[in-house]
Amino acid sequence: MLAIVLEATAKIGFMFALIMGLVPVLIWAERKGSAFIQDRTGPNRAGVLGIRLAGLIHPIADVIKLLAKEDVVPAMRHKFLYALAPMLVMIVAMSTYAVIPFGDYIMIGGEKIELIVADLEVGMLFVLAIASLGTYGVALGGWASNSKYTFLGSLRATASMISYEITMGLAIMGLFLIFGTFRLTDIVAGQGDLIWGWLPKWGIIVQPLGFLLFIASVYAETNRTPFDMSERDSEIVAGYHTEYSSLKFALFFMAEYAHMVVAAALIAVLFFGGYQIPWLPRPVLEANAGAMLTGGLIAGGIVLGIIAWAFFRRARREKGWYNDAREREPGFLGSVCVVLALVNLGALGLQPWAISELGASLYATFAQIGAFVIKVAFFSWLFIWVRWTVPSFRYDQVMRLGWQIMLPAGLVNLLVTALWVFAVHQP
Repeated sequence: MLAIVLEATAKIGFMFALIMGLVPVLIWAERKGSAFIQDRTGPNRAGVLGIRLAGLIHPIADVIKLLAKEDVVPAMRHKFLYALAPMLVMIVAMSTYAVIPFGDYIMIGGEKIELIVADLEVGMLFVLAIASLGTYGVALGGWASNSKYTFLGSLRATASMISYEITMGLAIMGLFLIFGTFRLTDIVAGQGDLIWGWLPKWGIIVQPLGFLLFIASVYAETNRTPFDMSERDSEIVAGYHTEYSSLKFALFFMAEYAHMVVAAALIAVLFFGGYQIPWLPRPVLEANAGAMLTGGLIAGGIVLGIIAWAFFRRARREKGWYNDAREREPGFLGSVCVVLALVNLGALGLQPWAISELGASLYATFAQIGAFVIKVAFFSWLFIWVRWTVPSFRYDQVMRLGWQIMLPAGLVNLLVTALWVFAVHQP
């Protein structure tokens, strides 16, 4: 019993750390990415002993500020629902990851441990059911604040979320027909196959229209541009969470980015093979673990050495520019990279090419987890990229797109997929 509890706790801890670890990074990437796209510098002032990490200290400063800030609340609010709304949104954001597989399995003490918190038969249906509860948090936040503008923002946001939930369900029903299951672990395992012996059987390959419909619906579900219906420029307010401050606002703010991470994980799992590495199934990874690990260590050491050289070059070029602690940052980061490069190259002394069978299994596990994390990070960045390159739609355009274009397209995609599956499986 204790082993089961420890196993579940470790899995929950990993996914929680992945999501909450990416939240401050995404907040930083949002600011720096928008600054890059708009030809600005972005956040670069906050630092610790002169170390600013290109603005990465700012999310830490924001957390401290929000925790210490006075909690100003509207006098005529509904006290219970006003406090419940941000907690509900955050709980929903953190609950949906339970059925998302972040790897195949790991061998510990001769025991095979599946890398998923809860491998449910109805995994994707669980995600849709829990995600739909987020609508209540948005609606309650706007209504309980007792403000007309926040209420209007929550109405628009919930209408958009409900509308696109239908299309989202239709978009992935084609995948259910093709793989014959609702279980996400089986869908990911099925995407490890090859079509015609060379093309990965990823969801985007077998359901390209479903992918487009799903990713658009996910953007609407997370209230991200161009579907950010909660906030309208003519109202000069931030939508349903305008009347929130301090930690309550932080929960709304973090929930948005947590939703982004979970949505990016679902996109990776459903349409991009999840933890699967193209043309490198687990048996191939285990059989070639020694050569791949050795090559990875050498390549990592070289890349880190090049990065360290770039930092030291920058430190020499900027010497005397600021005449303050900021001049120490490039040299410090360069030294860190040198240490990491030496660690990489020093690991070659352990003879990774002669890795044991257990070591090869662990290497395959961590390679798959790494592939999953890279895919999640890419699609999380895609949310930011789209926000700062595509203008917002009007409310009527969002409704028309959802009901008159995407919903019929989802129905047609489902019908064509069903006919194709029926024809293929006919004796």
